[in-house]
Amino acid sequence: MGLKNGLDTNKYKKALDFAYNFYQKKYRKGQKFPYFTYLSSVSNLIIENNGSTDEAIAGLIHDILENENGIKKQSVIKNKFGVRVLNIVKQCSNAQVDFNNNDDWLKNKKEFLDNMQKKSQSSLLVCICDKLHSLNCIIYDYNKIGKKLWKNYYISPENINWYYRNLCKNFKRSLKNHKNLKDKFQRNVNELEYFCKK
Repeated sequence: MGLKNGLDTNKYKKALDFAYNFYQKKYRKGQKFPYFTYLSSVSNLIIENNGSTDEAIAGLIHDILENENGIKKQSVIKNKFGVRVLNIVKQCSNAQVDFNNNDDWLKNKKEFLDNMQKKSQSSLLVCICDKLHSLNCIIYDYNKIGKKLWKNYYISPENINWYYRNLCKNFKRSLKNHKNLKDKFQRNVNELEYFCKK
């Protein structure tokens, strides 16, 4: 598996450096590890599933606009990587909200789910690789530390399960091809649901 027409390694290296410099001091929730490694994993998943260079680059910076400092980077992204990458990133972005507030989180996720059918196939590919990796991390962390995992989240396990279950439905409905990714997502959602009921 991999890119059909090869990866533009020069352009991709610029994106790697850009993402690393922006995220080098940030860490993921759960079993904390550098945020940049998560972005690299998302991008690798895109490459392994025949994504384009632009899609792979968007995977590295897909949530940068959700960061206050990242919003200022829109013109830089456009100039360095092109308008197509910027548009994918925009479509992958959630609105900025207080994610410590359960009501705001639910409202934001419902809006994202409602708009998925309007997103481009490129954006949906980046999204499913992003969400699949996040789901993999939740399952890995649960297998490692059990219910203590939920202390790392301000959102209830039930709402997390609700979100991923509906993402799965929308990916099946809107994302063309990529059967392996969609099937893997469904299996992980089933496992998450099992954990949430324990």
